[in-house]
Amino acid sequence: MPACGVEDARTMRTIDCDYFIIGSGIAGLMSGLHLAGRGSVLIATKKRRADSNTNHAQGGIACVVASDDTLEEHVRDTMTAGAGLCREDVVRAVLAGGPARVAELEQLGLKFAEKPESDGGGYDLGREGGHSRRRVLHAGDITGRQIEELLLKRVLERGVRVMEYAIAIDLITTGWLGCEQRNRCVGAYMLDEASGEIFAVRSPYVLICTGGGGKVYLYTSNPDIATGDGIAIAWRAGVPVRNMEFIQFHPTCLYHPRAKSFLISEAVRGEGGRLVDEQGRAFMAGYHEMADLAPRDIVARAIDREMKERGVECVFLDIRHKGESYLRSRFPNIYDTCLSYGIDMATQPIPVVPAAHYFCGGIDAGVDGSTALPGLFACGEAACTGLHGANRLASNSLLEALVCAGAMGDALHGMPPASAYARPAIPDWEPGAAVHSDEAVVVEHNWNEVRTLMWDYVGIVRSDKRLERAARRLRMLRDEVRQYYLDYLVTPDVLELRNIAAVGELIVRCAMQRHESRGLHFTIDHPGLQPLAEDTVITDPAGVHA
Repeated sequence: MPACGVEDARTMRTIDCDYFIIGSGIAGLMSGLHLAGRGSVLIATKKRRADSNTNHAQGGIACVVASDDTLEEHVRDTMTAGAGLCREDVVRAVLAGGPARVAELEQLGLKFAEKPESDGGGYDLGREGGHSRRRVLHAGDITGRQIEELLLKRVLERGVRVMEYAIAIDLITTGWLGCEQRNRCVGAYMLDEASGEIFAVRSPYVLICTGGGGKVYLYTSNPDIATGDGIAIAWRAGVPVRNMEFIQFHPTCLYHPRAKSFLISEAVRGEGGRLVDEQGRAFMAGYHEMADLAPRDIVARAIDREMKERGVECVFLDIRHKGESYLRSRFPNIYDTCLSYGIDMATQPIPVVPAAHYFCGGIDAGVDGSTALPGLFACGEAACTGLHGANRLASNSLLEALVCAGAMGDALHGMPPASAYARPAIPDWEPGAAVHSDEAVVVEHNWNEVRTLMWDYVGIVRSDKRLERAARRLRMLRDEVRQYYLDYLVTPDVLELRNIAAVGELIVRCAMQRHESRGLHFTIDHPGLQPLAEDTVITDPAGVHA
């Protein structure tokens, strides 16, 4: 390994930039916009530039903009959903920052849906589970797609470079390099999926905006890219992770053999949709006073119980009373997608099941993205700021990404410029004795096993015995994956398997620390609440080859 800070004759390609952003969803793109002009900005995304959880978001952005709504009500709803684990200072900071960031989006060109003048005009605000008011700004039922397309256009206009099909392998720190200075993140090793080339990105500021890891579970509303990469690479670099046991299962994913992961937005229930069984009986009033608009954890558990007790594969979401004209206008994407699978939501109830949807835990980070590792920042679903607590209030996620990206940009503007930092030499990637694999079936088998055991043992309802079984098997699987990673040349599939196995273990470890049922973590062995609400934090570094 070359001496720290000394360039040598290397063969590996190294890209230098002032700000390196991993992830191209709303958190990454908004961060790029705030940093454009401050220095060179590079955004890397593992697939196409528009592939992100943001692109799949249907609901909208929760924000107090109506005259009959107040910040205090939004705070109360968020804290109630979070089941005692929200950090009130964070909640207030994020929610109070919402209107300015929404206005910023509008200035960039986003058009939110409005009511017709005959109805008084103004924003057409939606209402979703857990909200006491209509406060969800939306652009039909493709809000995320509209935001993604707009922000991509704007970052490219401002000279931000976006690199596609680049997958993060591991972070690079001065401690790992052997530099005699305070440990600091200085870049990352990356894999070019198209060519198989491994290269390095060197930057004094690295921003993880990679989203969550729904693909850790067998059934998820998330796209295939959501494999928890950012959380895994941060943990391997020694950054603490927090509250990983709180996985939000969206209550209503379309149940159809050809519908891989299509979400039926909570806004459908906000507009009067009711959950019913196969006989048409509405059942949510028996579980919560808010019935179909109860917080997501309660609705998901209710559906899970109905399915298990009745021995059925799904329940149904019935909004037929609204009529075709309204449904086509309010939910055009959902209507057309359901119709493509032979389901006319104007005349038929929609078959739905819960599916892994959102990580409330993640990299321990501040509202400004700061982490325990200097030079490393985290924003969006990959980060755990304390906003969501034990259960995220619907449509607070896009809001959090907007506000925290802005705060992170402001914080970075107040820090020394990139030119103030030395750029240490990054050693060539050493494949050792690794060879091309002829056992890809092993990767596929382990991939399926991780996701199946997480669904079976660490799902909506948990127990001590199930968690212990998951922990034992995950340890074995991670040992197998680690050996495979060392023996064979790196591929995207191996990297994703390595990450979902690591994230799965973090979820289980946090879940085993929580001897209570709080928010999204429900266990039959500890059904009550502990008197003191406490975070679960994992601080031990996994090591770069974990």
